[in-house]
Amino acid sequence: MAQSAKVQAPDFNVEKAAVRPFGMKDKLGYLFGDFGNDFFFILVASFLMVYYTDVYGLNPAFVGTLFLVARLWDAVADVSWGRFIDTRKSGKNGKFRPWIFRMSFPLVVTGVLMFVHIPGMSTGFYEAYAFVTYILWGTLYSTVNIPYGSMASVITGDPVERTSLSSWRTLGGNLAGLIINVVGPMILFVNNKADANHFLLGAIIFGVLAIACYMACYKMSVERITITDSKKEKVNLGQTLKGLAKNKPLLWILIASLAFMVTFMLIGAVNVYLFKDYFGNAKALSMVGLIQSVAVFVGMPLVKPLVAKFGKKEVAAAGLLLAAVVYGVLYLLPNLNANQFIGILAIAMFGYGLFNLVVWAFVTDVIDYHEYLTGLREDGTVYSIYSFARKVGQAIAGGVGGFAIASVGYNATLKAQTQETLNGIHTLATLVPAVTLLVIFLILVFLYPLNKKKTQQLAIDLAEKRKAS
Repeated sequence: MAQSAKVQAPDFNVEKAAVRPFGMKDKLGYLFGDFGNDFFFILVASFLMVYYTDVYGLNPAFVGTLFLVARLWDAVADVSWGRFIDTRKSGKNGKFRPWIFRMSFPLVVTGVLMFVHIPGMSTGFYEAYAFVTYILWGTLYSTVNIPYGSMASVITGDPVERTSLSSWRTLGGNLAGLIINVVGPMILFVNNKADANHFLLGAIIFGVLAIACYMACYKMSVERITITDSKKEKVNLGQTLKGLAKNKPLLWILIASLAFMVTFMLIGAVNVYLFKDYFGNAKALSMVGLIQSVAVFVGMPLVKPLVAKFGKKEVAAAGLLLAAVVYGVLYLLPNLNANQFIGILAIAMFGYGLFNLVVWAFVTDVIDYHEYLTGLREDGTVYSIYSFARKVGQAIAGGVGGFAIASVGYNATLKAQTQETLNGIHTLATLVPAVTLLVIFLILVFLYPLNKKKTQQLAIDLAEKRKAS
């Protein structure tokens, strides 16, 4: 359908009913949303593979295939759910919040079911049970995470306040990571081995905490803005995808985020085997989790002044380069003990933590650029496309992680792995992140176009376009 020369921008109508102003309660509410999400997301990302290999006795290659298939399916579910959400009208409780309330309960129940172990069953049974429960959990995760991620656009219309929501979201995820990665190994492992009963206990504990966080998010957040688009009924998926294809900043941040998710999740999966088998100290994972969270807490107050001075792209790229160099150094030092390794690793964590802290602000920029190009404000759809890339990254990481562990000869039935296997695990945990983080650095520096100057100009041009429309 031919478009007119002038595309009308969406109308952003603020509810006239008495609503409390945006403030700390909203920030805390949004923090609790990712707090709840990451209780299970990080538990799954960090420990589900070792649960499947050591408790269910599944082949790592099968687990990798399962992760690959499930995450690719989740990527499709994300986009489908994002389009579905964009077609919903706001009710008395908003457009996005009700879905968090409705879907969080089945999500958490399914999460707990993933960690149920019925002794004495066949390998085929465990494979089928893992396949069904894991894919179901991932699908339900989309039904909560997509409305949660899209909700920032209707909590407040102020760009600065939206940036603060991104920071608080990152803080929520890192608080969950702190608990899972520090307390988790203490609960899940007994005598340096994965324990089925302890894994179930951990899943129940984290599930209860997740529900509490989701309810806090629902109660403390307020959707203040109703977004209406006079052109909405004329917009179809083809038109949206055509606009997305022209959005170069979106395309390159999708590629960078996909590569980062592959690296980040591969690190998390391999680290379990690195400390459990290479260093012979699974409990040291608690220290890794603690330092990883501390690194983010240290970086959080530095991000705003650094971004104000240098720009998001520049700060994120510098952090990635620092992390790549540190992982390269760790590869060249194979004889470190666990504490020495963790001490140097902390510097890398700080580096890639800077990227994590600003990545949601990148998403805000590319959503704005989409509106600038098309005149359409499609927060749910654009966010779901970004989430799609992250899920594809998770799929690749899950597949690569399982196949990589299998390729170095890991055998869960052995009391001790061969030296060749241990050396392979060390390479997966150091050299592979060094190379991939360097590649992401190069993408940001040479291919992602929105540097500090261009981002500032985009804000000015978009404001003028909205005013003219």
